[in-house]
Amino acid sequence: MFKKLNILDEKDKRLRMISKDATFPLSNEDKDLIKRAIDELTYSQIENLAEKYELRPGMGLAFPQLGLNKRIIIIVHEVEDGVFDEYVFVNPKIISYSNEMIAADVGEGCLSVNREVEGHVPRYARVTVEGYDIDGNKIKVRAREELSIAFQHEIDHLNGILFYDRINKDKPFFNENEIRLI
Repeated sequence: MFKKLNILDEKDKRLRMISKDATFPLSNEDKDLIKRAIDELTYSQIENLAEKYELRPGMGLAFPQLGLNKRIIIIVHEVEDGVFDEYVFVNPKIISYSNEMIAADVGEGCLSVNREVEGHVPRYARVTVEGYDIDGNKIKVRAREELSIAFQHEIDHLNGILFYDRINKDKPFFNENEIRLI
């Protein structure tokens, strides 16, 4: 039985805290929340299920958004129509990144920000992220483009940063000569 997660709103001060490393073994409660987050993120990207459960589309979630001060992120990336890759990283760290910068042309959104925010968020075009899976095994992924943006967005949550903190207040939009828009 699907039950929506309780995702914190941007006004909640817990979203501004720096998260602590998660410890192993993960609790059954943490593993259950990870499974529920994967389900909710997947359903939110499938139109009829998103409508049925009244879900806003999202591809990532960090434990601080659930009120938990732990360094755990979940990303569900639709790689082709109806086919999803799932990423669960415990204690993730960006270990390398490209010089090239990109931004989502339409801007970024967040399941904790229930309003439109205008502006481009500069992000690295490619990142390599290291961390651990839910069983404590070391894992690494090299992410590009949209997936790279998602990893940076979710890792920011672990450091108390919301995407709009990265929008330049004096010049919120870039043109194609300044940054590659995807």
